[in-house]
Amino acid sequence: MNPEHCTTLFLDHLRYEKRLSEHTLTAYASDLDQLAKYLLFQYECDQPQTATAPMLRSWVVSLVEEGLNATSVNRKMATLRSFYGFLRRRQLITDNPARNLQSLKTKRKLPAFVEEKAMELLFDEVTFPEDFSGLRDRVILELLYGTGMRLSELLSLKVDDIDALTRIVRVTGKRAKERLIPITNSLSRLLVQYIEARTPAENTDRLILTDACKAAYPVFIQRTVKKHLSAVTTLSQKSPHVLRHTYATHLLNRGADLNAIKELLGHANLAATQIYTHNSIEKLKKSHQQAHPKA
Repeated sequence: MNPEHCTTLFLDHLRYEKRLSEHTLTAYASDLDQLAKYLLFQYECDQPQTATAPMLRSWVVSLVEEGLNATSVNRKMATLRSFYGFLRRRQLITDNPARNLQSLKTKRKLPAFVEEKAMELLFDEVTFPEDFSGLRDRVILELLYGTGMRLSELLSLKVDDIDALTRIVRVTGKRAKERLIPITNSLSRLLVQYIEARTPAENTDRLILTDACKAAYPVFIQRTVKKHLSAVTTLSQKSPHVLRHTYATHLLNRGADLNAIKELLGHANLAATQIYTHNSIEKLKKSHQQAHPKA
C-alpha cells in the first residue's frame, strides 16, 4: 500500500474519530515524516509500514544520540505505537514492530506556577490600558487563571459559551469533550463589560479578538500572557499553561478536592491531576525546614 495513504488514513482516524487537536495532528505528522526520511536514508526503505522492530529501535537510538530529551523521544515513540497499532488493527500489516518499544526514564518536573501574591499584584496593582485592548488583555489573563482552561480552549471559546447569569463558562476540551466551569462574580462582571465593548467581528463568533477584530491566535495569546506576567514574576516560563498550573495549585493549596480539580481541568484520569500535589508537598517541606528545631 502507498505509504502516504497509510499516513493519511491514520491522521484522518485521529482527526475524525479521536478528534485530536490540529496542533497534536501536526506533531504526529511531523514524527512520521521524520521516521520516513530516516528509514529511507539509513535502510533505503521507502515503505514505513514495512519497517521492522530493529529499524524503529535504531531510529530511537539515533534521536537519543542527537541529544533529544527523553520526554520528546517518548512522545515520538508514542506516535509509533499509535501508528503501527492502527495499521495492525486495520489489518494493513501483520505485526506491530513498535509493540515492544520501551519508554525512556524521565525526571519528573514539578509544574511551574505563579505565587498567589504575584497574581494579586497583577490584578490589583498593575494598570491595564483603559481601552478595548487593555480590557481584552485582562479578560485573557483572568479567564486563564480563573478557569484553568488550556490555550486551545480559550481560542475556541465563543461569546455564547459565557453564561454571566449563572456564572458558568462552557469549555470544549480535548476530543470535543465539553465541561462547565464556574467563575467568580468579578470575572462574570468583567466578561459582561468586555462583551459589551467587543465590536462584532465578521466571519467569527470567537470571544477573544485581536485589535483588528479577528479571532485571536496562539502566538497573540502567548505574547499577551508573557507581557503581563513579566511585570509580576521572574519565572522563566510565562505561558498560558503556567496560568493553568497556577489555577490548579492555588485551588489545591486552599483545600479543593483533587477529584473536583480533575473535573475542572478536564483531565481524563486522576493521575494527571496528582502532579499538583507535589507542589503542595514541597510547600509543606519548606515550612517544616523553616519551623522545626531539628530541620
